[in-house]
Amino acid sequence: MKRILAAAAITMGLSFSGTASAETVLKLGLIQPPNDSIGLAASEFARLVKERTNGEIDIHVHHNGELGGSPQLAEGVRLGTIDIIITGSPYWSRFEPMLNVLDLPYIFESYEHAHTVADGEIGTELLNRLRKHRVQGLAYYEIGFRNVTNSKGPIHTPEDLKGMKIRVSPNKAHTLAFKLLGANPVAMSFTEVYLALQTGAVDGQENPVHIIATGRLSEVQKYLSLTQHAYSVSIIAMNLAKFKGLTEEQQKILIDTAHETALGQRKMNQDKQDGYLAQLRNDGMEINGDIDPAPFQAIIKDAVWQAFAKDNKGGQEYIDRIVAIKPKS
Repeated sequence: MKRILAAAAITMGLSFSGTASAETVLKLGLIQPPNDSIGLAASEFARLVKERTNGEIDIHVHHNGELGGSPQLAEGVRLGTIDIIITGSPYWSRFEPMLNVLDLPYIFESYEHAHTVADGEIGTELLNRLRKHRVQGLAYYEIGFRNVTNSKGPIHTPEDLKGMKIRVSPNKAHTLAFKLLGANPVAMSFTEVYLALQTGAVDGQENPVHIIATGRLSEVQKYLSLTQHAYSVSIIAMNLAKFKGLTEEQQKILIDTAHETALGQRKMNQDKQDGYLAQLRNDGMEINGDIDPAPFQAIIKDAVWQAFAKDNKGGQEYIDRIVAIKPKS
């Protein structure tokens, strides 16, 4: 009997050991809080992946920059110290400059136009460019159309920006655009923005409405001007070696689930837009939506596009292809 019990114990031990070794635990880092649309989508992505792999892949989500700011996240996923990240395209364009085409001012006519590009051939090509940097792109989440906040006054014309210190994400397109508008762009990670605004190190910043709301920027900014001068994506991506270490079925689950939650996250942004604007008004922000884009476009559109095309071989081709695409209705 003792031998039978011992054998059973060994068998059970091997069984539990095998189950434990089969489980893959992955870290996912992002800078957004859990209540932002990207934060909610990240949690849902982790939940669905665990469910669809029958617990074989367990993704631990680290919100609020727990694993570092956006530059550290992008570097960490390349090095393999972080398994999966979600971060804005400006931080990818540091080592894959062609991705900056998605951040060019006024290149997208609408959300539908941006989504059609991201989910089509161009979006796939740009994600595949990350593979040479040891990164597997999974899907495009959405940051959205960017708007200017500050505490000096509403922005109606380019003249209103002159001399203002405006925080921008660290990419050439955004920096050049605000220089041309007469502002003083200051590049920094979003995790530093609240304190910079609070202390007056910068006068304002530019981001989509949902990030302004969930980032509590109404506590340190008075005016929101809906300039919608550029659109940004946020890429969910995985260390390439870690991705290749998964089975083909698991890889497909990750890609499909990333795309599914990206679609949900984009819809969430649009569904909650009016609510976020109402929240910001209740917080005391003055919101200016009556802005003619033509004067801004006249100053920055052609100049920034031409600079991008000059700096990136094949860049003009990408611009032409994006402009030629008709949005899905």
